[in-house]
Amino acid sequence: MSATSTDRLMKDLKNVLEDAEALLNATAGQAGERIQTARARAEETVRLARERLSGATEELSERAREAAGEADRYVRDNPWQAVGIAAGVAFVIGLLVSRR
Repeated sequence: MSATSTDRLMKDLKNVLEDAEALLNATAGQAGERIQTARARAEETVRLARERLSGATEELSERAREAAGEADRYVRDNPWQAVGIAAGVAFVIGLLVSRR
């Protein structure tokens, strides 16, 4: 999964959680045992989802830092290969752009 897809997914999950919290707040005045039970379950689910989302965000940040560190070490250990790879990527991008 690309970083853009991951960012979009995280944003969508945050929006869902915000909508669920807004719905819970809107129904706060509703009475009845079934409604209260459903609200309690929904509140717990939202709380757990927020905790998991927070943990996932921290894990993704850590992975990104590790990947950046690995890339930095690779470039320092293999500078000419890194230059060659960058030139090849730039060439391919140039070909793709020139076709449009």
